[in-house]
Amino acid sequence: MLTRAMAVGSLLGLIVLGLLWELVLAPVRPGGSWLVVKVLPLCLPLGGLLRNRMYTYRWVSLGVWIYFTEGAVRAFSDRAPSSSLALLEVLLCLVLFAACVLHVRLRQKKAATS
Repeated sequence: MLTRAMAVGSLLGLIVLGLLWELVLAPVRPGGSWLVVKVLPLCLPLGGLLRNRMYTYRWVSLGVWIYFTEGAVRAFSDRAPSSSLALLEVLLCLVLFAACVLHVRLRQKKAATS
């Protein structure tokens, strides 16, 4: 299913972006910062999405808003290149949310017609 691939891909994108952002591309402090730990909660749902667990899609669609909020705030408060990375985070969050919601809807519709 395309929605599953979009969800997994955008979640992996958020993980990679978070690591690169806080360690290499635009860390708060030279050499990296402790903000990199924000990536750890993103690793938790990866197994559930890969196993196609409906419950995981549901709670990820709620939890992604924390990262969306961080991206939106930093997009308008940080300087480049951090502001550009924040906009990318916002985009990935929107893709992840849409993919999760569509995936749940499609699976519920399929279950109802079976």
